Amino acid sequence: MKKTYVIILAAGSSTRFGGEIPKQFSKLAGKLVIEHTIDIFENHPLIDEIIVVVNPQFRFYVEEIVTKNNFRKVKKILNGGKTRQESSKIGVFSIDDDDDAYVLIHDAVRPFVSDKTISEVIRMLHEYESVDVAIDATDTVIMRDETGTVVRDIPDRSKLMLGQTPQGFRLSVIQEAYKRFEENPLKVTDDCGLVVGYGLGRVGIVKGERFNIKITYPEDLYLADKIFQVRRYLLTQDLSHFDSLSEKVICVFGGTSGIGKSIVEAAKSYGAHAYGFSRRTGVDVKNAESVRKALEEVHNKHGQIHYVVNTAAIMNLGTIEAREYDSIKEEIEINYFGSVVIAKESYRFLRETKGMLLLFASSSYTRGRELYSIYSSTKAAIVNFAQALANEWSATGIRVNVINPERTDTELRRKNFGYEDSSLLLSPEYVAHISLSVLLSHLNGQVIDVRKHDCTEGLDFSV
Repeated sequence: MKKTYVIILAAGSSTRFGGEIPKQFSKLAGKLVIEHTIDIFENHPLIDEIIVVVNPQFRFYVEEIVTKNNFRKVKKILNGGKTRQESSKIGVFSIDDDDDAYVLIHDAVRPFVSDKTISEVIRMLHEYESVDVAIDATDTVIMRDETGTVVRDIPDRSKLMLGQTPQGFRLSVIQEAYKRFEENPLKVTDDCGLVVGYGLGRVGIVKGERFNIKITYPEDLYLADKIFQVRRYLLTQDLSHFDSLSEKVICVFGGTSGIGKSIVEAAKSYGAHAYGFSRRTGVDVKNAESVRKALEEVHNKHGQIHYVVNTAAIMNLGTIEAREYDSIKEEIEINYFGSVVIAKESYRFLRETKGMLLLFASSSYTRGRELYSIYSSTKAAIVNFAQALANEWSATGIRVNVINPERTDTELRRKNFGYEDSSLLLSPEYVAHISLSVLLSHLNGQVIDVRKHDCTEGLDFSV
């Protein structure tokens, strides 16, 4: 079977980005941009080896990233050239594979490429000599004259697409392209341009995704941060992978009702040792001693804790001027401070197992909602807190993520909104299984949206 290599180009100096540190080494949602990018290919099952081409001045950044994250697929870190073509060529000719492997070339500053896109590029290489990823051009594109100040032509937009990466190649094709480039250079901006320019076979097109942006300017980082907040991860709903929960130890705060209770029940059904805590069991998330005691009891019994989940929350509706301070304080303490307490008390246990802390937001966290401004703002704080912790704890191996479910048929919702058609709501069982998928994943510092319409795309765990 052919091997698949990916060359990640990280040798750019980021002159358009500004600053002393190239954009690929900027912080984004708890990690460096390039760290997010490598992580995607590291965890893709069809990628065999990763080659990182880097600016020699910043080689130590990549070496540190590989060591810290224990990236096993990164086999080479190569010093890049002065241009993109030189860096691509260095990466391409570092591969010596007699079976004519597949090669993907990807920009380090595209940290949102999806597993789906990567898989589709590899699949299409069975048929095409090369593959490009592109999206439709939605804006009008103009051609300017030599002065750059006058419009010379306006091409038909329906025939235009905007290129992305990764671009895929059969190894022999891209190596031949760069041999010809050495003899007869072409002025192109990407690697597919060489294949087209030298007539080295067909270039298939994979439909790209709008989220797969290239971080080029400083303001792109703000957009990228927002994408991390709203991007929807498609997690597997294959029941077979839940078998790995067997004998795992899970503590769920808010675990005696709603989604928390469903997580406990589902985890137990797959052989996990799952424990649900709440005020009903005498555990107060606002109280560090109470949380510590609960965790220590479980740890003393099993000798380890793999996952800690917090679904505990309250919601008190009302305008801010009508709310009493005691009610506001209680909501903040349970919804936000409770997560801080649970995180702090869980740290020593999760560090032992390199486990995961899973917190819960709400669909209202992206924009404050009238009548429950406190609830919305505490959920926004949870997301910010989780992303910061993911970075703070990354060296320990602890992962921190957030589940962001749409309206769910829980006791909390019924108390605040009364009767609603349950067919329009998520079932807590479905959210619980997505939560378990996240616990078993390699995700870190992410917000995972759970949407009602996704239930129809796979298994529905409602009962």
